[in-house]
Amino acid sequence: MAGLWLFLGSRRALQIVHPSILQLIFWGILGGCANTLFSWLSAGEVGEFNSQGLVSYALWPFIALIVGIFLSQRVNNPRLMLVPALLWLVLDTHIALLQSFIQYLGMIDILPYAFYDYLPTIFMVLFVWQSLAVVWVFARELKWPWWERALIMLATLFTLVVWQMSVKSQPIWKVEDVPPTFAEDAFYAQSRLLNKNLQAIEYGEFAQSHWYFLGVAGASYQDVFMSEVKRIREQFDTRFGTFGRSMILVNNPATRTEIPIASRTSMELSLKRIGQQMNRESDVLFLYMTSHGLQNEFEMENAPLDLAQVDPKWLRDALDRSGIRWRVIVISACYSGSFVSALQNDNTLIITASAADRASFGCSNEADYTYFGRAFFDQAMREQHSIKDAFAQAKDTVAQWETAQGFDPSEPQWSIGKNMELMLPQLEQRLFPPTTTTPPVQAQAVAHTP
Repeated sequence: MAGLWLFLGSRRALQIVHPSILQLIFWGILGGCANTLFSWLSAGEVGEFNSQGLVSYALWPFIALIVGIFLSQRVNNPRLMLVPALLWLVLDTHIALLQSFIQYLGMIDILPYAFYDYLPTIFMVLFVWQSLAVVWVFARELKWPWWERALIMLATLFTLVVWQMSVKSQPIWKVEDVPPTFAEDAFYAQSRLLNKNLQAIEYGEFAQSHWYFLGVAGASYQDVFMSEVKRIREQFDTRFGTFGRSMILVNNPATRTEIPIASRTSMELSLKRIGQQMNRESDVLFLYMTSHGLQNEFEMENAPLDLAQVDPKWLRDALDRSGIRWRVIVISACYSGSFVSALQNDNTLIITASAADRASFGCSNEADYTYFGRAFFDQAMREQHSIKDAFAQAKDTVAQWETAQGFDPSEPQWSIGKNMELMLPQLEQRLFPPTTTTPPVQAQAVAHTP
């Protein structure tokens, strides 16, 4: 209760608290644990304990204890000796727990994205205020002159800000910066992996239409893109009949010796191979790309490799050079709507997770899908019987999630060419084959047959 009144800058904090050495020790341990928790969450639950960071944290209650000794002697009141340090620790513990909770919400992707830019400032203000509140309350209680209050408050503010900026290199839970590497076995394996996957693409039969699937996971530093493209390929292979006619390109450290990396080179070779193997009059490509993005840019990242980014013009040219006629292109990335105009033609369906000036959401290491990927593939494509209906359901689902989280609408886009609009129902018969049901009379007759 005293800590709450202290946070509000009220002198009632001094009237409520009854300090003791045991209380100081208890809150000192609790404060250290709360700050360690916050540092661990901020480090992404990795790294190593840094004793120097804990020593830096302990400096402030120690300074508050010295101030308490000075004040108790100045006003001849021994009771004040432990009060500044105790109140500071109580308030700091609760603030550290609040920061830990906010950090956790961000980690599980519940915190609205609008908050992320302001969190460092909010945390800084909370830390500075807890010390200023102690000074403010004591200044009022001891009736210091206004100039002395102002001088001490300014000196405290300056010291806190400078100290907070300087100790960023010494957190309680420290993550050493490790330069990204590309192992030798991965370096030599990549050429073999790409050639093996390209050779595995099967011919399309002239008697019927086939779907070919190419999945691209662009950014290596978040596992969601790798997980998503793997799951979607499995869904297409097992349910939509693309087994033997699908491949994925993934940028992730975990798959460098197992799956070809995603780059403009590997994408172009894959599109070229698919174009060679498919029946261009009746077969269709489903191209799925998932990563981060900017306007007119789909991110390709696989540090320490310096990969060229995918832009709309390059992607259109690569598709044209491949000779693939019928195209369904789905891009899940921020600002992916900026690709629509360049990719449009009469034979193409383009679906994007966001409008040209909008961000999309759901990118975190803990997630299996992005928001749009889950809504479209994991839900709508399992429940609907046409791509158009699946898109409509996914668009509504994403909008509901974004509204619940307080996000700006991503506004997924749909653009279909006139020829594709006529051809799509025929092509979809391979994705969503009609279910045959036994007529009731026949079923009854069978049921009564001895």
